[in-house]
Amino acid sequence: MRAAVLQSIGATAPFVASTPLVVEDLELDEPGPGEVLVRVEAAGLCHSDLSVVDGTRPRPVPMALGHEGAGVVEALGAGVDDLAVGDRVVTVFVPSCGACPPCAEGRPALCEPGAAANTAGTLTGGNVRLRRPDGTPVHHHLGVSCFAEHAVVHRRSLVRVDPELPPEHAALFGCAVLTGVGAVVTTAQVRAGESVAVVGLGGVGLAALLGALAAGARRVVAIDLDPAKRDLALELGATDTYDAADPECVAQVRAATGGGVEHAVETAGAVAALETAYAVTRRGGTTTTAGLSHPDRTMALQHLSLVAEERTLKGSYVGGAVPVRDVPRYVELFRRGRLPVDRLLAPSRPLGEVNAALDDLSHGRVVRQVLVP
Repeated sequence: MRAAVLQSIGATAPFVASTPLVVEDLELDEPGPGEVLVRVEAAGLCHSDLSVVDGTRPRPVPMALGHEGAGVVEALGAGVDDLAVGDRVVTVFVPSCGACPPCAEGRPALCEPGAAANTAGTLTGGNVRLRRPDGTPVHHHLGVSCFAEHAVVHRRSLVRVDPELPPEHAALFGCAVLTGVGAVVTTAQVRAGESVAVVGLGGVGLAALLGALAAGARRVVAIDLDPAKRDLALELGATDTYDAADPECVAQVRAATGGGVEHAVETAGAVAALETAYAVTRRGGTTTTAGLSHPDRTMALQHLSLVAEERTLKGSYVGGAVPVRDVPRYVELFRRGRLPVDRLLAPSRPLGEVNAALDDLSHGRVVRQVLVP
């Protein structure tokens, strides 16, 4: 089967010239115990893919990229008895073991064996099911590797969804929607009538904005560098938008909201964006970050404001989700028109255009793209 394989990390844009990803013919093993073979129907591009390409989050190579996908079950490994051939499934990029301390506490996004496998580029249990025709192993990206025609993944990396859900829509629920909506409703626990600011209006940020609206926020402030994304935020229901590059941005938001918002959510993956989010949060408010910046980046935090203003700063990984619970809930909200995540999609592209799609993503020309193998 064909897959887009990352040859080395540290490539620079334009990616159509540096070609970090090459579509290759790979050998794919049959699913082992606890594993599932999925025919990939759609795979979303995310900054988490880009961060591996440019070296922000190093991973072992060669690696078949892609972690936000949807497809159809084609074969089941031994012991998988709760899925059937023909089921439509969404991939989840942190497989949960169900037994480690975070899993036992109901926090599967922090699964310790899952994190270890993702770092090593394997499936849960250390298995590698991809290889080149000469026998060279090809690593798995976040247990999924869905920039491909097929993928073998662990059962715990999949959530069954309504078969009538279009695959290009379904794919978004495995990352953008789980992360963005979850950061608002699960991690920040925004309540009806509260005010929210979202800093960074990519796929995750706009999903967070939609989550704030679905939660009943009375005011939703959208902050970004890109005027087109700010315009889209207004179309989706934001009450106010501000230019993150404006030196007066923070002062304007605080003045307009009477001292700041009760909740600010940062999704840009940049320290400057997190500093903005913290600065527009009111006394007693909560700042939540779902962005992933380079591991060398640090933020200077005024200790006095954290204590004297009783501020809260929280991290949110995969939106603090319990995927088997949250994906069906968010899908139902989408079907009822409460989470119109289809508005975030650019036209789908074939797998062979993956490098051009990465260029569009890195330059902010699109919100969310989907590759169709």
